[in-house]
Amino acid sequence: MVDIHPFSALPPADPARPLRLALYEPDIPQNAGTLMRLCACLGLPLDLIEPAGFDASDRNLKRAGLDYLHALELTRHLSFRHFEEWRRARGHRLVLATTKGAVPHHRFPFLPSDIILLGRESAGVPDAVHEAAEAAVVIPLRPGLRSLNVAVAGGILVAEAMRQLDLFPPMATTGDLDVPSP
Repeated sequence: MVDIHPFSALPPADPARPLRLALYEPDIPQNAGTLMRLCACLGLPLDLIEPAGFDASDRNLKRAGLDYLHALELTRHLSFRHFEEWRRARGHRLVLATTKGAVPHHRFPFLPSDIILLGRESAGVPDAVHEAAEAAVVIPLRPGLRSLNVAVAGGILVAEAMRQLDLFPPMATTGDLDVPSP
């Protein structure tokens, strides 16, 4: 069963821009909180696939999300199976971020209906989740280095997808932020 969380006091994200970020059974509340804040600030819905490796009660989510939860559209899923049923019924493509990905993230053509899935900090995702994903992307790293922090990786992937899809929220400029033409 899907739990549309009551934290958000804002209207749901623009349905014309349904790009989403999903966390698969996150281990570290601080990383989950950082990603909640990222999604709140950028207007992206966040899917939390449970069970989490920490107490994901409302009280603890409020602490992890600081004062940004009022601006977050958060959907909690009881399991990956529930998430998959929900995702497939809505026609979202699942894009898995993985060190085993075949396509560099900056060469992957993101679609507005994508859900970018981040795995557990301690173990990534099981084979069944790899098999369910329609695409697997990787952030290229220097040889010999294993991986990035999941919140950093999420920020990189979300920024690239939003750049490609021109989904960044509009900025109110005062003229001093204008970038001169080259």
